[in-house]
Amino acid sequence: MKEKPIHALDLAQVDPLPPETQRYFDICVEKLGFVPNVLAAYAFDIDKLNAFTAMYNDLMLGDSGLSKLEREMIAVVVSSINHCFYCLTAHGAAVRKLSGDPTLGEVLVMNYRAADLSARHKAMLDFATKVTEESHKIEEPDRQALRDVGFSDRDIWDIASVTGFFNMSNRVSSAVDKQPNIEYHSQNR
Repeated sequence: MKEKPIHALDLAQVDPLPPETQRYFDICVEKLGFVPNVLAAYAFDIDKLNAFTAMYNDLMLGDSGLSKLEREMIAVVVSSINHCFYCLTAHGAAVRKLSGDPTLGEVLVMNYRAADLSARHKAMLDFATKVTEESHKIEEPDRQALRDVGFSDRDIWDIASVTGFFNMSNRVSSAVDKQPNIEYHSQNR
């Protein structure tokens, strides 16, 4: 299968890349075997790439009461609601890897309510869904439901932030027809 272009827009990558950006891309190749297309897509404007990666790295890799898997689960469920092909593919692979369960990523893509989830994870994903579909209706009982299953107020902030980030990222990815790297499709199956 021939790989499609990274996105539908005619935006050339900065050439040459600044040395720090090239080092970052080299680390991606070393660790993943490829540069994720989301990064390559932003490489037409290094300031935008740096802003995107700084926010992503803080939300997804920074200190949090949420595990990396929980953050990836939110990414998949939000991306499912938004029908974001790029994020469903990339973050579905991450859920498969982090959980060690090749089925979990697929179930979250299709319908997280059908997954065998803990009360904590169900409440977290219910909240992320409501933020995605009708954030204007979030009220104190919604936050309290998270506290009732052990989330702190800081955790609630992080759930909302990860959810908000992926709503933004999904919309940009869909608008520019950002394509996932082909490698994601076969990972951790």
